Amino acid sequence: MTAFARRARASAGRLHPELSLVSYTLLGHLEESGGCRATDLAAHYALDKSTVSRQVSALERAGLIERRSDPQDQRVQVLHLTPAGTGILTRVTASRRVSFHERLADWPEEDLRRFAGYLLRYNSAGGGPALTPLADDLPTEASPSDGLPSDASPTDG
Repeated sequence: MTAFARRARASAGRLHPELSLVSYTLLGHLEESGGCRATDLAAHYALDKSTVSRQVSALERAGLIERRSDPQDQRVQVLHLTPAGTGILTRVTASRRVSFHERLADWPEEDLRRFAGYLLRYNSAGGGPALTPLADDLPTEASPSDGLPSDASPTDG
């Protein structure tokens, strides 16, 4: 797991050196949710508000997110991706898929199925936000109906 975390951080740094893996995770959540408040991010990831505030400030300075007033409550600021933020996520996802394909290209299909199952099991345990592996990232012809998951979060590095 330590090696996986190091690779994920290194990959994130190569794509945008000023941002941490946490920042990419937050960008991914904003994309999935269509925008949310900073306090929602803190609650979702069980992070301190000051930690999220620093990350949000860095993402704003980098031009990857913007604050907009909530149409139902003008006092509330909702965070949204900018086109640049969406572009970063697109590049991260493409890079991650290439990496997955390269690392798993010579694995037998049965090993890929077991691996996908283990990732689902691992990610559903532990009480945090559940993540699923990208079926599209696994180099196999198997369909989701064959037991492979069909979606994933961009946050798993």
